[in-house]
Amino acid sequence: MLALRPNCECCDKNLPPESREAMICTFECTFCADCVEGKLGGSCPNCGGEFTRRPVRPAALLVKYPASTERVLKPQGCADANAA
Repeated sequence: MLALRPNCECCDKNLPPESREAMICTFECTFCADCVEGKLGGSCPNCGGEFTRRPVRPAALLVKYPASTERVLKPQGCADANAA
């Protein structure tokens, strides 16, 4: 089951369970769409994998299967993959 992490690992933007901006890789590394498209060039900086939009868990099921509250953040931020 997806953890539904609460934030972008790059910029720390809040990504609540209903967010359509949350992007994940196969290992559930979680980033916002702005960082994925702008800084990361579509590749996960942790594993090199591709991203897909994180599914939204129906609100009724969040009671039984709550989202994670553990924030994961890269303290050094994310390198810009688009930089020359």
